[in-house]
Amino acid sequence: MTIAIVGGGLAAATAATELREKGYDGDVVIYAAEDHLPYERPPLSKDVLLGSKQLEDARVHDEAWYAENDVKLQRGVTVISIDSAAHTLRTEPVAGGEVTEHSYDKLLLATGAFPRHFDVADRVTNPVYLRTVEDSARLLAALKPGARVVIVGAGWIGLEVASAARQKDAEVTVYEVADLPLVGVLGPEVAELFAELHRAHGVDLRLGASVDEAALADADLVVVGIGAIPATELAEKAGLDVDHGVLVDATLRTSDPDIYAIGDVANHQHPVLGRRIRVEHWDTAIEQGKVAAHNLAGASEPYTHLPYFFTDQYDLGMEYFGSVGPEGYDRVDIEGDTDVAHGGAFRAYWVKDGTVRAAMHANDWDASDAVRDSIGTAR
Repeated sequence: MTIAIVGGGLAAATAATELREKGYDGDVVIYAAEDHLPYERPPLSKDVLLGSKQLEDARVHDEAWYAENDVKLQRGVTVISIDSAAHTLRTEPVAGGEVTEHSYDKLLLATGAFPRHFDVADRVTNPVYLRTVEDSARLLAALKPGARVVIVGAGWIGLEVASAARQKDAEVTVYEVADLPLVGVLGPEVAELFAELHRAHGVDLRLGASVDEAALADADLVVVGIGAIPATELAEKAGLDVDHGVLVDATLRTSDPDIYAIGDVANHQHPVLGRRIRVEHWDTAIEQGKVAAHNLAGASEPYTHLPYFFTDQYDLGMEYFGSVGPEGYDRVDIEGDTDVAHGGAFRAYWVKDGTVRAAMHANDWDASDAVRDSIGTAR
């Protein structure tokens, strides 16, 4: 039996790894558009930009692993179509060339997402949309003392780049249309703490502000981080159900029984949360990759892992567990010292109807297990 995996990132590599580690002995083929070995993306906006890790350190495995584990890795190719009835897919080299057809028995889509573009920046300059190894290398080269860096968007990517840039003594201005950074994820109570953190480190944080061409024209570097769009085009052409991502059930199966989807592209019916959720984070890529591997090999295992993400900005390290969801929350309970710009550590709990829906800690690494285990408990 042949399992084909479309995508060359962490989710794809994790699924292939799990298949082999759990004893699957059929054919495994990975089709990757990038001409790199599969790698993790979080270091691109964290350790790599700070110079504490090399780009090579972000690789999931070295090249020898794929040969030793009989995983066929086809790099630099785009899957251009899927014929689900015939169980075939067609590929074309990214650089151009002959279209070839390949058969599969089970298929895993791990096509990820692509950055949302900002037309104003595209007109004025050659902005960085931090997604690939090449993007990170360009950023690393540009982050020098005195460099004028403009960042559009105060989400996770924007703030992590701002942190790295300030630690390289660059001049940083961040534009964000919302009234606070990360307010859509964290709510105003905790988002305000991140605003204070960046201001304390010299970031010119312009909130509730749009950005025009004049604001970008004099920058040495413009970085755009205004969200990502799931890469669903291939799934749509194949006739799969798509709505803000490829729709998958609790077991990560799509509307086609022989096709699964994971990672940034998957809109998952979460059996614990009781609703659909699409999560663009490192941990989800890993954990969904493992469960999908089990199910591709014949199991029918639901994916029950709760969302988790982390960030490192200056001396702040944070972990967040759970998901508030569209219904929001009634209150946020914050315990500890919230002056994170000066070494403070705290825990926060988002409570709805007397139950903890999400929780996080900042700089309190002994609290990880307790914070995670608080999800779903009464408070």
